[in-house]
Amino acid sequence: MAANGPHQMGFMQEAIALARRGRQTAAPNPMVGCVLVRDGRIVGRGWHRSPGCAHAEVAAIADAGAAARGATAYVTLEPCNHTGRTRPCVDAIIAAGIGEVVYALPDPNPVAAGGADRLRAAGVETTSGLCKDEARELVRGWLHALQRKRPLVIAKAAMSLDGRIAAPSGESKWLTGPAARRIGHELRADCDAILVGVGTLTADDPSLTARLDDATLAPLRVVLDTNGASPIGAKAFERSGRGALILTTEQCSQSQARMFRDCGVDVAICGRSANGRVDLDDALAALADRGVLSVMVEGGGKALGAFLDEDLIDEIHLFYAPMLLGGGRAAFDGRGVARIADAGGFDFDAPRAVGPDFVVRGRRRRAR
Repeated sequence: MAANGPHQMGFMQEAIALARRGRQTAAPNPMVGCVLVRDGRIVGRGWHRSPGCAHAEVAAIADAGAAARGATAYVTLEPCNHTGRTRPCVDAIIAAGIGEVVYALPDPNPVAAGGADRLRAAGVETTSGLCKDEARELVRGWLHALQRKRPLVIAKAAMSLDGRIAAPSGESKWLTGPAARRIGHELRADCDAILVGVGTLTADDPSLTARLDDATLAPLRVVLDTNGASPIGAKAFERSGRGALILTTEQCSQSQARMFRDCGVDVAICGRSANGRVDLDDALAALADRGVLSVMVEGGGKALGAFLDEDLIDEIHLFYAPMLLGGGRAAFDGRGVARIADAGGFDFDAPRAVGPDFVVRGRRRRAR
């Protein structure tokens, strides 16, 4: 079967759409989707919901029932060949009598890899690479965490053309229009955690949820707070979804930390950096310990500047509104670089218009 025709691509795109249903719940596992196709018709659908639940292939086989025999499986990631919380997916595929497996990405995890070899040895035809770019985008946080042992850090800032995220009065709502804000909420929904500094929490009282149409998703809400000064009644500390976490230091008293925990807010005590604030490497390690694969740093300027200064930003999304403020809070308020020659390191896409605003996406160039 040709695995790159329009129908085959459509089946894989359906699998990718299914995989996205696992955002906010699949981590620390990757989002994976699968469809089973027989005689040109989808007979089974599945996605990985959360750790310990059935993997996408097993869920699709259960959905298809007897129709799985002789079907082709389109799956976003190479079926696993590993016993963890669940049995290997290759065993279920072979037992169901599936005749062919088309997968987008090979599994780079040495613990779970080798599924395609096992399937071929059992007489199941395999093809890889269909829609690989879209599938890689879907699990970029998982791939990054697997390689670098820390979450993917995505920075996001909405600002005026002169780089200000708030007017001198502190007013910041709204710099960008509804279309740009919608994209910002999509970014939130795709991340396991949203991080702000205590200054932003206190000044703006953001909810840090992803609000899309009629749905509200609640990733882990994270606050950098060296002294434990966060207001306990902040909107971000509401208990829905993945809850909230304060990243603090020993400067936060035991009684203050206990008060946060009694209110349902997790507390992680981190080391202090040279400037006395929360050590960001410790902060990311604390997030990794909690199964976070991707974190969006959303403000304010001091938090964004600190992550930039420490070279911890892996991806950046800059939203620009067509206005000049002439003063106010800077989007990145850190040490900055000493020389213009030191300001490289990101590959930026061409600016994209979003209503009256525009957005620029950049990715950090890093050695493999």
